[in-house]
Amino acid sequence: MKRREFLTVAAGYAGMMVAGAQVAPPAPPAAATGPFALPPLPFAENALEPFISARTLSFHYGKHHKTYVDNLNKFTAGTPLAKLTLEEVIKETASDVGKATIFNHAAQVWNHTYFWNSLKPGGGGKPSGSVLTKIEKDFGSFDAFKKTFVETGLAQFGSGWVWLVSENGALKVVKTSNADTPLVHDQKPVLTCDVWEHAYYLDYQNRRKDFVEAFVEHLANWDFAAAQL
Repeated sequence: MKRREFLTVAAGYAGMMVAGAQVAPPAPPAAATGPFALPPLPFAENALEPFISARTLSFHYGKHHKTYVDNLNKFTAGTPLAKLTLEEVIKETASDVGKATIFNHAAQVWNHTYFWNSLKPGGGGKPSGSVLTKIEKDFGSFDAFKKTFVETGLAQFGSGWVWLVSENGALKVVKTSNADTPLVHDQKPVLTCDVWEHAYYLDYQNRRKDFVEAFVEHLANWDFAAAQL
């Protein structure tokens, strides 16, 4: 990956849209201020309505995500970290208390990019093919997976993430706090839902359960998940 390129979570995937969907093209990414750049959303800001509003995305992507990118560039400017890939920065700083600020911003850039790719207009519901087969094998049923995913999202105290990951060949649901990410826990991310309040509060207020349920039932990008398995 070239130094001034940002992580591509799934090659070519960001341009995929639901067949026949009538949505405006996503805005171009903001101008890069360093080696790490804000990627474009893989859908228009209004494409996830009514489950996630354009207003929420304008703040979540245009303010929160962009700020993580801008600060990461500021904190790494003139250091050897600026020459690394985003994943390398995360792994290099994960266990270094003195670099916790850099880790937090780098991981949040990565986590948010993964979250956008975990969303799909017209997505959600029960998947098909290899994803469903794997879920049924490791959770017993799709309903059991959904219950575990929602309950785990609710069990995350404060800010964080709920993930479907692959670990030692088996799917499992895990939660991480703040900027923590499966990348530093020998787990392969498959799908994620952001449960920081800024991800849902404008649309759901304190109803995190409704938001996580909407993610599973209407937004989860099972095509992207399949590409990770």
